[in-house]
Amino acid sequence: MSDGLKKARAARGWSQERLIREVERYARQHLIDVASTASLRVYVSEWENGRRPLSDRYAAILRPLLGVTDDELRGVPATIAAPPAVGGYDELIERVDSARSVSKSMVSTFMDQTELFRTMDRQMGAASLVDQMNGHLSALEDALTFAVLPDARKPIALALTGAATLAAWQALDAGAVERAWRHYELGKRAAQEADAPMYAAHAMGEQAYVLCDAGRPELAVELVRNARSTGGDRLSPRLQAWLHAAEAEICAKAGKDDDCREALERAVTCLPDGEEARDPDMLSVFLNHGHLSRWRGNALALLGDDDAVGSLYEALDAMDPTFVRAQAGLRCDLAQAHQARGEVDQAREHLRHARLLANRTGSVRHRRRIDLLTGQM
Repeated sequence: MSDGLKKARAARGWSQERLIREVERYARQHLIDVASTASLRVYVSEWENGRRPLSDRYAAILRPLLGVTDDELRGVPATIAAPPAVGGYDELIERVDSARSVSKSMVSTFMDQTELFRTMDRQMGAASLVDQMNGHLSALEDALTFAVLPDARKPIALALTGAATLAAWQALDAGAVERAWRHYELGKRAAQEADAPMYAAHAMGEQAYVLCDAGRPELAVELVRNARSTGGDRLSPRLQAWLHAAEAEICAKAGKDDDCREALERAVTCLPDGEEARDPDMLSVFLNHGHLSRWRGNALALLGDDDAVGSLYEALDAMDPTFVRAQAGLRCDLAQAHQARGEVDQAREHLRHARLLANRTGSVRHRRRIDLLTGQM
């Protein structure tokens, strides 16, 4: 095999010994028989050096451990997914009839499944969900491919755009950047078919983070601003506030101090009052004034502003403990804010907490930031 396994392991900062321990732990939890520790040492070395093919049995263990797809694990180049193969007319009609039977209750079930994955992702991280999310997306894409009339296609497309955007964010968190980009593109196409500009705007806003993480913050700023234009007057107030806050963070990374502060002010103006965080029209958006305080602190920390620390501690006190991965990001923000003030001991303590949380959720994205901040001390 290629170096897919080695890259995925290195992205988590795991040694070969750590990977072996995780394989053994996973096997114990799931009552799976694996080779002895000594044999696993040989297997891992040979898998990474291309001297032994990776069996499907061990690939099924490694995918949820590392949060990668089978192609990524085996180092297979990404390709554009082909439509499901259909043999002749009989098979085609069978698939079309099957898609017609996807009722409103079935679409609701798809969306409930996405919601379950969203909750699991928030608390446990994305790595263990990679196979389930791929199967979920495939089922939705298949249903949409063979649905014929608009009244059947639109609800399926809406379910698909929500699932694709969640899968994209999970891929970005797992360090699978190209997979994240492709899922965002899928989400945008589905949103267009569903005539759902809010979903399209949200997908574009999150996709801007891919560009930002790739070192193109200026282009990311343009994309998140274009997302607001795409949604126009059909955006909910909470989603408008979310897009302004995202713009503020990306502007901070682009060194646009004034633009960042203006975007933060617009976010505060748009955001509805009250403790409610969930947007009923855009279920993937969680934002209230407590969350916005964290976002403000994050942006100010990136700018090196002393005011960041107060906002971040307010957010830490108010944070929902189920937002485990978000807490890792908040700890990184606090470390960066303390570091800017020369308070190295406090910064190191927050990085210690952040690393524990990032390891718990398998977040490659947060781990990279933790390593970057640690290297700056």
